[in-house]
Amino acid sequence: MTTQAPIFIAEVSSNHHRDLDRCFEFIKASAEIGCDAVKFQLFKIDQLFAPEILARSEMHRARKQWELPVNFLPELKRCCDSYGIQFSCTPFYLDAVKELAPYVDFYKIASYELLWDDLLIACARTGKPVVISAGMANLEEIDHAIETLQEAGCQQITLLHCVSAYPTPMADCNLAVLGTFRERYGVKVGWSDHSVQPAVIRRAVNRWQADCIEFHIDLDEQGAEYAAGHCWLPHQIQPVISECRDATTIDGRVDKVLAPSEAPDRDWRADPSDGLRPLKHLR
Repeated sequence: MTTQAPIFIAEVSSNHHRDLDRCFEFIKASAEIGCDAVKFQLFKIDQLFAPEILARSEMHRARKQWELPVNFLPELKRCCDSYGIQFSCTPFYLDAVKELAPYVDFYKIASYELLWDDLLIACARTGKPVVISAGMANLEEIDHAIETLQEAGCQQITLLHCVSAYPTPMADCNLAVLGTFRERYGVKVGWSDHSVQPAVIRRAVNRWQADCIEFHIDLDEQGAEYAAGHCWLPHQIQPVISECRDATTIDGRVDKVLAPSEAPDRDWRADPSDGLRPLKHLR
């Protein structure tokens, strides 16, 4: 038996500037710092917010500049494949599920869409794995979401604990719920980070054995969401990822084995006949 490092997902979110070359840079950076997957978001403002909100809120209308062009999808998948990492995306409208199907390795359902059964069912019916965040949800709502996914045929579910505060105070992280999720649902569990605190990710991995860590990434402090304070820069998150990877080597196996590095000293133990070193066959 050996321990296994968590899957790390870099969430580009709306930091891409609708620039395909910048998207490629996110994928390259994510691969270089040790991520297993990179995730984008596919939404259209007029299918994300109610018309009443768009009519009176310039801030929400301005988010049209954050939309990921659908025609980027084939190129994003190709780029991910070239770097050997998975491509994922969050659909925020029903047709997005079909648009993403030829390209994504798994779907991600955002906390804000957890209540939307039609979206969950559409993702589940593709047969692809689903990662779902549970920020703001109570256990009854999560029960329903997991049941909905399973009844629609989803066989691979990863449930992420998430606090939908940007950034998340450490005191609000409540990582112990990961144990509750694993026991209650029997699925893989993880942490979707908005804290930008290495100690939080280390605790999620080392104490609560998170199967998956998702985090928001920006390249250069110029992303649309960076100023909010919940995005990591590559040089900040890379040592945390490396540490979590190294932990699997440090933990090793559950059986007691002779380490190669200690083998030369084995015969220099005290001989049981007289208590003197080394063993008699060396003397």
